[in-house]
Amino acid sequence: MNKILILFAHPIFERSRIQKALVNAVPVSKYITFHDLYEFYPDFNVRIDIEQDLLLSHDIIIWQHPFYWYSVPPLLKQWIDLVLEFGWAYGPGGEALKGKVVFNAISSGGRQEAYTPEGRNRFEVNHFLTPLEQTARLCLMHYAPPFVIHGTHRLNEEQIKNYAYQYQSLLEQLQRKPLEFLTDFKGKYLNELIV
Repeated sequence: MNKILILFAHPIFERSRIQKALVNAVPVSKYITFHDLYEFYPDFNVRIDIEQDLLLSHDIIIWQHPFYWYSVPPLLKQWIDLVLEFGWAYGPGGEALKGKVVFNAISSGGRQEAYTPEGRNRFEVNHFLTPLEQTARLCLMHYAPPFVIHGTHRLNEEQIKNYAYQYQSLLEQLQRKPLEFLTDFKGKYLNELIV
């Protein structure tokens, strides 16, 4: 069984219908650790030792967050800057995360068609996630495509429930399947893996 670490970052979680639904859908499992960064570090004082220990004890890392200005919320960025240290995560001797899998689980207010060359954002979501992909590669991790929910402001309750079910299903599959289930996947979004 794969151990999954969900690094959740949402500075105004109380306002998010979709992220609440996703969080509530996380299966209760000894193989899944849900770690709310804003709850754990309200002062932004990230404990590097605690975070590195968490990373070492898990196989799959999920950066779950809203898609803020084409990137991650500020605390998650700080987490990346501090925790993925030179000599530990990358650089000479930096192989602590080698072979682990990481991906983003994101919610976006923009519709999917807005994230196309013809759309208002001019690029696909995966293009905006390139710095995170390169971060993972520098740390010798496998970067998988994201799980994405578009148009969150326009979703009705039934659609939100459906996405929560998809996320729950994905997490259940990831516990049981070999890591190649993610590393060999060539699709655009992990949503395509839901059966």
